[in-house]
Amino acid sequence: MEAAHHDVIGVDPHKSSLTAAALETDETTSATRRFALNKGTGPAVLAWAARFEDVLFAVEGAQGLGRGISQFLLSQGHDVLDVPSTLSMKARVLHAGGGRKTDAADARAVGWVAQHHEGLRSVATEDHAEILDLLTRQRDGLQGERTRALNRLHDLFRDLIPGGVPRGLTLTRGRAALRGLRPATAIGQTRRDLARDLIGEVARLEKLTDDYERRIAEELQASGTSLMGLQCISTIMAGKILGEVGDVRRFRSAGHFASYTGAAPLDTSSGDNLRQRLNPGGNRRLNSVLHVMAVCQIQHGGLGRDYYLKKLAEGKTPRKARRALKRRLSNVIYRKILKDLSTGASANS
Repeated sequence: MEAAHHDVIGVDPHKSSLTAAALETDETTSATRRFALNKGTGPAVLAWAARFEDVLFAVEGAQGLGRGISQFLLSQGHDVLDVPSTLSMKARVLHAGGGRKTDAADARAVGWVAQHHEGLRSVATEDHAEILDLLTRQRDGLQGERTRALNRLHDLFRDLIPGGVPRGLTLTRGRAALRGLRPATAIGQTRRDLARDLIGEVARLEKLTDDYERRIAEELQASGTSLMGLQCISTIMAGKILGEVGDVRRFRSAGHFASYTGAAPLDTSSGDNLRQRLNPGGNRRLNSVLHVMAVCQIQHGGLGRDYYLKKLAEGKTPRKARRALKRRLSNVIYRKILKDLSTGASANS
């Protein structure tokens, strides 16, 4: 979207307030205003912005603190650009000639970025991707709570049973171990009661996890994705991918997508020395999905294993060969999501 032909309103959001700055096409600031966040914030921003013509909104962190105002502006028919905080910070330093930071300065910096940066993503109305992101994160949180509960249960069984219980404790094994316990002391009885409560907690968490997995599967079916057709992509993994990616069209190429997932290596060449190193950045949830997918394909055979063995034959170490496979799988996922998008668009036309 070309921002240079619009008056731009940069928005710097916070937990309890947001600051808006209106910039004309020559970068001069027409007005700034701070708004307290409440039910009337959205209408108040639009009423204040009504004095400006052909306005384009730019919000810092439209997927984070700026989500609420961004979605409201979209619902009212306005175009909204998502400005990363790293870009607005650099713009503020360059324009102001220093590091002085105020909410008004941040809002102006957001507007400056929107006026000059051509690669900004247009905010889209929340859809299946946002629902999947919420559901998969909640499911992962429940899994973490279950693991912590089982670890505490292990500690109790260690004191209740000589030698404790074997690794791989599950709800069924925990119930079986608890069934034969008859502690003779008050301390032992207290530990047994705590263990019984933890087993009930694990049962509750597992039921909730199953419910969320069912909802994720239903949402994936409604989205029309075909990601589960790829080898070693489970329902949960597909939900994480779509939830994190959102609108895949925001990535200009497979290389841009691979950089976002952390699967593309970083170039560290200098002079005649050509080197690349592991990218420690990128989206770690997506990188984890790629890792699990790569390890699964290596173990179970197929095209992924063939590619891995080819890289080993070329002299790469197992770790580097696995990284190369992750990079290739990133391309496969990118093309698959794009194909699903084009197929869905064709079906709806």
